[in-house]
Amino acid sequence: MDERKNIKTTLTLVSLVLLAGILYWGQNNLSTFQIRILNLAAIFVILGVSMNLVIGFTGMFSLGHSGFMCIGAYTAAILTMSPESKELIYFMEPIVPFLAHVEWPIFAAVIMAALISALFGFLIGFPALRLRDDYLAIATLGFAEIIRIIVTNTITITNGSLGLKNIPSIKSMWVYWGCAILIIIILKRIINSSWGYAFKAVRDNEIAAEAMGINVFHAKLLSFTIGSAIAGIAGALMGFLITSIDPTMFRFLFTYQILLIVVLGGMGSLTGSVIAGVFITIIMEWLRVVEQDMNVFGLLTIPGLPGMRMVIFSIGLLMIILFYRQGIMGTREFNWDWLLDKLKIRRGSKRGVSL
Repeated sequence: MDERKNIKTTLTLVSLVLLAGILYWGQNNLSTFQIRILNLAAIFVILGVSMNLVIGFTGMFSLGHSGFMCIGAYTAAILTMSPESKELIYFMEPIVPFLAHVEWPIFAAVIMAALISALFGFLIGFPALRLRDDYLAIATLGFAEIIRIIVTNTITITNGSLGLKNIPSIKSMWVYWGCAILIIIILKRIINSSWGYAFKAVRDNEIAAEAMGINVFHAKLLSFTIGSAIAGIAGALMGFLITSIDPTMFRFLFTYQILLIVVLGGMGSLTGSVIAGVFITIIMEWLRVVEQDMNVFGLLTIPGLPGMRMVIFSIGLLMIILFYRQGIMGTREFNWDWLLDKLKIRRGSKRGVSL
């Protein structure tokens, strides 16, 4: 058993070194556009695992992720923008005095974005999580829209519908993928802890979980708050990636893109969310061709249809729900035990040993 543990530790270290090498190579050899897409993929991975914690591991059908992402994006942007940028951008109404001269480091702003998003998640979850199933989905979706409308109308804080520009830019893959890997590790430890077992028990059978002494409401609220905090981090990173935000970015349609990642990867699988997050991000960019005029062999020109990407995504989500409900990974996770077992079987089969 100790030997097996040592092998798994070695494999983990080798994987981390290999991943660091890939990031180093990508940062120095890929184009700016390719780096941007991979950074966006890291953000969608973060969103996917955070929503999977709520839906896949705790069994709550929540559709409020875009709202918490909006909170995180605005919090980090306002705290990191320079006073000169704020004076220039807030030309309709000046920003409130206590925020006018604030300019935090990026790392501190991301932490604050997570805390503020967690606070709103707690406040929203406290009344909403007493509902179930479709009622919970409708309530959280409504709260997300309320957050967006409040952001649109609080001009002295958020600059209203004009949004924010000149947000500090981060282009390094180390930052985005570093955050994604750290969040995945933290969530993995949470899921394998007593909290995670409580989340899964609530997901499988609330009555049985309560009979075993689990406070069902507290477990739901904790999961919802953690998911909200991680969504806030993703929102902050999104702002630093595109350097401008506005309320229209965080409409409820954005939540469906995240839901597609969760369903495609498998509800209850962090590994599936990582795979689906990268896949969906790349496909999203590739499908931009359907929104532009396409020339077929120089003989026929097919006019592009704005918004056609979302139609294709909707059809894809419907097909997955109807014909491949378990997703890519289902509830399975990739782990070294699985790999070592596979290697052992192969080694035994070559020797003619039936294992």
